[in-house]
Amino acid sequence: MIARRIEQASMLILAGATVVLGFFQMFMRVHNSFPTNYATRLGIVGALFVVFWIILLVRQPHADQTILPCVMLLSGIGLIMIARIDNQNDVFGKGHSTVALTQMIWLCVALILCAILVIFMRDYRVLRKFSYLSMVAGLVLLLSPMLPFVGKEINGARVWLAFGSHTLQPAEFAKLFLAFFFASYLFDHRDQLAVGGKKILGIRLPRLQDLGPILVVWVVCMGVLVLQHDLGTSLMFFAMFVSMLYVATGQKSWILIGFVGFAVGSVAAVMMFSHVGNRVNAWLHPYDNKIYNAVGGSFQLVQGRFGLATGGMTGTGLGQGHPTVTPFANSDFIYASLGEELGIAGLFAILALYLIIIGTGMIIAMKVADGFGKLLASGLVFTMAFQVFTVVGGVTGVIPLTGLTLPYLAAGGSSLIANCILASLLLIISNSANKPVSDTDDDAFQYEALMALREKEKKAAQARTAQSEAETSANEAEASDESGTNADAFATMAVPAPVTPVAPIEPIEPIASTTETPRHARHTAQAVQNPSNEETEIIAQRTHDGNTLPEATAMPNLRPPAPSAPRHAAGSAGSSSSARRDR
Repeated sequence: MIARRIEQASMLILAGATVVLGFFQMFMRVHNSFPTNYATRLGIVGALFVVFWIILLVRQPHADQTILPCVMLLSGIGLIMIARIDNQNDVFGKGHSTVALTQMIWLCVALILCAILVIFMRDYRVLRKFSYLSMVAGLVLLLSPMLPFVGKEINGARVWLAFGSHTLQPAEFAKLFLAFFFASYLFDHRDQLAVGGKKILGIRLPRLQDLGPILVVWVVCMGVLVLQHDLGTSLMFFAMFVSMLYVATGQKSWILIGFVGFAVGSVAAVMMFSHVGNRVNAWLHPYDNKIYNAVGGSFQLVQGRFGLATGGMTGTGLGQGHPTVTPFANSDFIYASLGEELGIAGLFAILALYLIIIGTGMIIAMKVADGFGKLLASGLVFTMAFQVFTVVGGVTGVIPLTGLTLPYLAAGGSSLIANCILASLLLIISNSANKPVSDTDDDAFQYEALMALREKEKKAAQARTAQSEAETSANEAEASDESGTNADAFATMAVPAPVTPVAPIEPIEPIASTTETPRHARHTAQAVQNPSNEETEIIAQRTHDGNTLPEATAMPNLRPPAPSAPRHAAGSAGSSSSARRDR
């Protein structure tokens, strides 16, 4: 255990040393000194990371230890680039910028909130109790920018809440609450949703009555797009729900239906909203002179591509590029800014860090035993993966721009806090997933054991009911056929079937009461006996089912057939072997 903790601490130290080295290299190139205000706040951030790690070890000792160093390194790289852009804005006379210092404050707030979450949430399953409350909270946060006084529209999208000089993007927190609700709802209704309807072209389509949830989510996402003009948020929520629906049911048809809904919504958005149509035109024809110079055209996209081309394979180096040429270089296009100064090699390293977090989250979702935990972990991880794909794909020209931000890297307190809480939830779920089997004193194990006992008692009660009904039916059938069975049995005893002997038959000794009665005589024994109590009836029933007759021969009302009575061939063979053994 000590060696493992040393290994985990080494990863944190390596991530922190990399960030400090990056800051030092960048500031020595642009300032020839390390500013005191940056050094102080950077030290506070590092101390909070260490405190959060210690709290995580105490409260969640089995939590995964690969996510936190990756989050620390990504956040540090983002701070380095934001500070670099602030410095270049000062040099070029674009005004004194303190976005990096503000981002450090937001990171401290995020770490404090994550520590509180880890301390007070020992078991993530408590979120399931507040599923509908989470739905209400998510919808309120999602639609809150439409309020007349606090809602604010920036760059054509009304997704902000303004509090003086500060702004908040509530959709980043709404995705967490809606993930809680989706996971709880799909866990409770996964059996009905998994039932398929007709099978067409090898794909089993869902029933019509099960299409309600996905239609409701689609309508809500289209409403967000119509009211707020926010393409990225609506796509993110719809994609998150469809992915969790597929994880809950395993039906590929839901992916097909989701893709059809996505295509219909995209075409409708292009035709209804001009800013969405402008983004599609900028994506398809970025180098067209008319589109390049148009308002909301492809100027930002083309400048970002020029920055990526300038960086080449290894980049220009920290502090030696010109990332501020691209608009919103520290938020929407921070990936292009990093590509200019770190090159393709640096971008691949950043994508590898995201891949580690996403892959670890998928492993957590597969390892956790609780169905609610599987859905929640997969939904949170897919949300992060979708954000990374849309931002990187939009900057590199794979898909149109969506307006989402890159987790942990882009400037913005809302995105940073929400994604840090997302990582903390994954750590809490991983604690249950990685907990040893022998650890049976925790609340999670007791909850699972209680649910298992209740399920076992339910199945046992159903089995007893089914057995009682079967015994009642069998007794009624046996009573109705008793007269016919008696007649057949006496006829068998009176007129035995002739047997042609192949060899001389040795004398047969009388069968004692302890020997095995031939199979054809068991019906005879049952027919002759007259059970007088419940025990006799049970023994007779065993006799009829094909068991041996040591109990039946001991009954007072049951007499074995006479030794001289002829037997069937099978009975003769069995009696001959018994006589040889007696000799």
